[in-house]
Amino acid sequence: MARIYLDHNATSPLRPEARAATLAAMEAPGNASSVHAEGRAAKSTLEQARVKIAKGLGTAARNVAFTSGATEAANLVLTPMLQRGSECAPMEVLLIGAGEHPAVLAGHRFASEAVERVALTPEGALSLPALDAALARLADKRLVLALQAVNNETGVIQPVREAAERVHAAGGLLICDATQAIGRIETTFPSTGADFLFFSSHKLGGPLGAGALAAAQDGLHISDVLVKGGGQEFGRRAGTENISAIAGFATAFEAALAARLGENARLSGLRDALERRVAEIAPDARFFSRGAPRVGGVSAFAMPGIPAHTLLMALDLAGVAVSSGSACSSGKVRESHVLAAMRAEEKEALRVSLGWSTREEDVEQFGMVLAEVVDRIRSRRSVA
Repeated sequence: MARIYLDHNATSPLRPEARAATLAAMEAPGNASSVHAEGRAAKSTLEQARVKIAKGLGTAARNVAFTSGATEAANLVLTPMLQRGSECAPMEVLLIGAGEHPAVLAGHRFASEAVERVALTPEGALSLPALDAALARLADKRLVLALQAVNNETGVIQPVREAAERVHAAGGLLICDATQAIGRIETTFPSTGADFLFFSSHKLGGPLGAGALAAAQDGLHISDVLVKGGGQEFGRRAGTENISAIAGFATAFEAALAARLGENARLSGLRDALERRVAEIAPDARFFSRGAPRVGGVSAFAMPGIPAHTLLMALDLAGVAVSSGSACSSGKVRESHVLAAMRAEEKEALRVSLGWSTREEDVEQFGMVLAEVVDRIRSRRSVA
């Protein structure tokens, strides 16, 4: 049996059109900083990609900087040295949603005593009352809130717009990790109210090694850049740009946006069918965040008596790729900080994430394999 890949939240397979754009750019020599014809051609490819990203986000091209991915973008933008207009005083407090990706939880440049996590609801969304309480207590501080648009483990859509209104009323900034939202829900500066958005290519079906950090408007600056050198990317990120990956990234971005509405509906249907099958196989299965708004294609669940990592490995051996939590720890399976923030009894969840290449037969085959795996594991445990 051909393997079934259901781990799009970790990395989505390369889209054919993104592959073609990447390969075409690789065929052309040239450094985008060079002034000869080859360099100008590379620069043109780079700037066309920047325009595509900017247009899709609702900002100016000059406000988009390319990075190696969302992790670098988070490390770059989550700093006290954010400037807004002529303001030069550093930010004093970083508020972080308790369910954020480790790239945000561990990737900021604030002192530990200046960081505070904002609680989640039991369904996995940011608690707006908890945010209100934090903002009231920190009314005299210059602050930043880091909040993802969609949780990577549960698929829960976070209240970014509502949070942005509150943070802006308090004089702060909102930085949004849009990695799991692009191509799934409307994710623009007007729709989110965010001051910064960042995301990765490979979550969209683009190549690995590219990402973007974008600002909502002119006047938002980072005065302590991470990668210093030749001043590329408007001085925000030095180093020769990865033109081939960026070309594929922009192409995948356009494709994901163009298909968003129909694709989210399609994947929601597949996810619902998958969850019905899981419930048939294991009536005692617990699904997380089903009561909250979720993007299509993401399901997180646990089965009593079967650790998620055990189920993950058994499915892998049977030809199905899924995950347990974030794919962010060098292959390690860890207890979920998201479930802990939701105050769930379970410490792990099996995450199944569907995407552009997922077919109905993949979900059907997953159900067949899961039934066999669960029956085998529970039979062995009953004998033991």
